[in-house]
This record gives sequence, C-alpha cells and structure tokens, in this order.
Amino acid sequence: MILLAAVGCVMALTTTSAQRRYGGGLPSTYKPFGANGKYDGRFRFARLSYECMSPPGYRGCWYYMNEPSWEHGYPLSEQNLMQIMDAMTSLHPHIGDSEVLAMDDPELLKYPVSYMTEASFWITNDKEASALGAYLKKGGFLIADDFRDDFYRGSGGWANFDANIQRAIPGAQFIDLTVDDPIFHSFFEINSLDTIPQDYDQGRPIFRGLFEDNDPKKRMLVMANFNTDVSNWWEFAGQGYHTVDLTNEAYKLGVNYLVYGLTH
Repeated sequence: MILLAAVGCVMALTTTSAQRRYGGGLPSTYKPFGANGKYDGRFRFARLSYECMSPPGYRGCWYYMNEPSWEHGYPLSEQNLMQIMDAMTSLHPHIGDSEVLAMDDPELLKYPVSYMTEASFWITNDKEASALGAYLKKGGFLIADDFRDDFYRGSGGWANFDANIQRAIPGAQFIDLTVDDPIFHSFFEINSLDTIPQDYDQGRPIFRGLFEDNDPKKRMLVMANFNTDVSNWWEFAGQGYHTVDLTNEAYKLGVNYLVYGLTH
C-alpha cells in the first residue's frame, strides 16, 4: 500500500492568509539542496527518472543544458514549489531535499505523489511499466509536465507518452479536462484555464487526466500538462524573468495538484 502518512497533515488556510498574495515572498534563486533524504513520513517531492530517447541526428532529450530530459528544472522547480507549500499550507514538506527515483524502485511506494517532466522523450521497459501501473493502482498520483509535439528535437510527442502509459495501464484513456474538474478546486479556486501562463509553447495549454477505470467520477491517476511547461514558472520564480501575477497562477496549479494527490 502507498504510505499516506502525509495525508494526516490537514492542509488549511485561514481566511486572511487565503486572501494573501504570496508572490511578494517568492523563493530566492539558489539555496543548499540535497537529494534522496531518508524517508521519515513527511512529504517529500518525488521526481521520476527514466531512460530518454536521442535519435540519430537529433540532440534529443539532452537538448537543454546537456541534462537528460527527466532532470529539466531540477532542483529549483521542486525546491521553490515546496517553499510555497510550506508557506501556504500546514503540510510542512521537506524543502531542503527531494527524491529522485526510478519507476521500478520499491521506495516509490512511499511517495503518494510523483512528478515527471518531458515525457515525450520517455523510454520505458516492461519492468518499469509494470511497476508504474502498480504504483498508480495502489493510490499513487503522477503529474506529467513540460511536454509537447516537438518532433524536430526527436521526441515522440503525446503519442510516445500515451503509448508508455498504455504499457503501465492497458486500455488507459485520457480525457481533456475542463475548469469544472475537481482538481482545479482542491485548494485554490481556479475558475479559468485561460489564466494559465504560457512561456515558449505555442497555442493553448492542454490539460488531460487519466482516471481509475477510465471513469471521470473516480480518482484521477495521472494529471498531464501537455503543450505547456508549468514547472518553468516555478523554476525561475526567484530570478525576475516572469511577473509575479503569472507566476502565482502556475503555483496555484502546482499546489492544487499536490493537494489533490494527497487527498484522493
């Protein structure tokens, strides 16, 4: 079973703090940060690592800062998001370290929420797919962020991600979400998806969900941010590249995702 010790921490805001804008206290740029601390029951951000594709003639998954695609944004994205979670909720997560885990690592079952970036470059195998499927069915929740149909870099786009999820959960069917879906109201009230900022992606972001038994009335297993990079706004929050109001919208999504994953 997934160990949901963190769910015991009731996350709440007072009326006053709920109205407070937290952009003025955005995280600073660089702080000491460690990886894979010893599990102690407190919430820790868990990022999934994976083998990534780099077809001949393409830079492929190494196109950004010569890092594998699963590492893009690490560790600033999670470090900054955890500082927001610590300031705005009573979850009090680890903010000085996070977890980086392979999908077939048994330790993953201790972390109810996991995160994957650049999933269009993701390559999996039968062992990893089986482990990911077991994790999701036992109560795990996966956030897939920062991927698109950028075939010119050699990625597989949405089709690659969906095919790999099919290996984990045969017959899985993603649906396009609307602003009425509960995940957009699990903590902050997000009443329009038009407020979600885009950085370098063209067009509108697309939000898709995979639900238990393909039934949208049941628990969501996977939240996919497609054709957008929400974590980019977390990563650069303390560097002055983006305005506070738009950064806030990206943080609201991140907080809602974590709260949903911990309470469903």
